[in-house]
Amino acid sequence: MDTPAICDETILVTGGAGFIGSHLVDALTPHNEVRVLDNFSTGDPAHLPDDVTVIDGDVRDPIALQRAARGVDLIFHHAAVVSVSQSVDEPRRSNQTNLESSLLLLEQARQEDARVVVASSAAVYGHPEELPVSETARTNPTSPYGVQKLALDQYTRLYEELYDLPTVALRYFNVYGPRQQGPYSGVISTFIEQARADEPITIEGDGQQSRDFVHVDDVVRANLHAATTDAVGEAYNIGTGTRTTIEALAETIRDATGSASPIVHREPRTGDIRHSGADASKASRELGFDARIGLESGIRSLVDSSGTGRRDAGAVSEPNRESESYS
Repeated sequence: MDTPAICDETILVTGGAGFIGSHLVDALTPHNEVRVLDNFSTGDPAHLPDDVTVIDGDVRDPIALQRAARGVDLIFHHAAVVSVSQSVDEPRRSNQTNLESSLLLLEQARQEDARVVVASSAAVYGHPEELPVSETARTNPTSPYGVQKLALDQYTRLYEELYDLPTVALRYFNVYGPRQQGPYSGVISTFIEQARADEPITIEGDGQQSRDFVHVDDVVRANLHAATTDAVGEAYNIGTGTRTTIEALAETIRDATGSASPIVHREPRTGDIRHSGADASKASRELGFDARIGLESGIRSLVDSSGTGRRDAGAVSEPNRESESYS
């Protein structure tokens, strides 16, 4: 199915200067009035087009949120504390950003009668019992981040049921692409940096862990489908439906960069999820969304587009959002 066009809408993107948010803003800006609410703690204002309205504020601030959401037709909610380890170290702080402020946002959306699309996460599943993981699988988060995303996911769908507010929750698997930066780099960004420097590409564990890596351009397309679907009040897995081992990922990146880096292994990360992969059939069936970008072509495009510079492929609103591990 073709990507739906969104035109002549007033749209708010929270966390719009971040990784996924800024790509979404790029897609929306040419034909809509777009506002971005971001405190720039991780987002980069240089990623934003000149013709967006920027509210420099925190999603936890009800006044800033009210100002940003006044009169909007559609809200994409990507503001979040995306570090799993930070959520473990500071659960109350991450809960304020990831859940309490999200409830404020849903209430504001009710007042504006605005459709809401929220960024949820595969972290809601924890250690999956079966693969691929469907939306009906048992949810058993293993971190405060996962708990917060699950609660947001459920609140979002409940608002459609209780208040007839059109909502969709998108459960992202491992997102990668340009502009993935910051202290919590995704594994693809880290491996590219190591390969370019001809340093050892370092894998935690035996490398047979597997993940579903989905390109940010596909994630943007999923958001556009979610913003126009009649199948609201639902959660959808957003992935490719294909799992790749971390060892194979390292080899693909080494080939794409022409690097001579050795691939080395160190002790596995405690509590790391062994395998993760999306059953993406519900999104295909009900949203009309299917991922289009294969991992090898996505990595080659990422390497080529960033050239010798490190910014776009560099040191990841969304992470990946479970960004500093393979989860």
